[in-house]
Amino acid sequence: MGSTERRTRWELAGAATAGYGTTFAALVASGADVDGEARLADALAPRGARILDAGSGMGRVAAYLTGRGHRVLAVEPDPTLVAQSLATYPDVPVLELDILDVDADALAATGGPVEFDLVVAVGNVMVFLAEGTEREVLERLRDVLAPGGRLLVGFHLDGGPATARRYSAEEFSADVVAAGLRVDHRFGSYELHPPDDEYAVWVLSPAVATGIGHEPPPI
Repeated sequence: MGSTERRTRWELAGAATAGYGTTFAALVASGADVDGEARLADALAPRGARILDAGSGMGRVAAYLTGRGHRVLAVEPDPTLVAQSLATYPDVPVLELDILDVDADALAATGGPVEFDLVVAVGNVMVFLAEGTEREVLERLRDVLAPGGRLLVGFHLDGGPATARRYSAEEFSADVVAAGLRVDHRFGSYELHPPDDEYAVWVLSPAVATGIGHEPPPI
């Protein structure tokens, strides 16, 4: 749990989320295609990019991107998923931390980048956050973007996990603007289908230049 002392919907779901990691591990072992999000992230990033996987789960997205030559840091608050990620993908560093606790000091302590060319928050991360923290999370992720950096987000608008919140496209768009970001693109899948009412994939960027170690330009 983060410094905010607010429990995430993932934590509150308890046993209802217990099978997530093992289900994906079984899919990976079977050779199933679980890399849709990661392929799009790779396409959005320059070669050898600094990438933050926020809410990295059992590590599949971070592992794919590492394999493509990117410098990836995974951040995941669930200790069970962190342990699984490290066991499955030992070459992918994972920081056991709530997204709201990701800041310059926490990043510097890893010995890696403190700002990123791409931040990835896919796999329903946004709909499992603690109630009322969505804008704060978007702000925190905005603040670790390098100049020119972008944010890739994906979640169910409808038909998602029963323990997740319903987060409409309109609500999310309003939170994006309030967090100092803008919507560059919205799609209905990681294969870039047109927007629909079930799933949304968003590419975001800062409304003005921001990031650790540099100030926005004067208005």
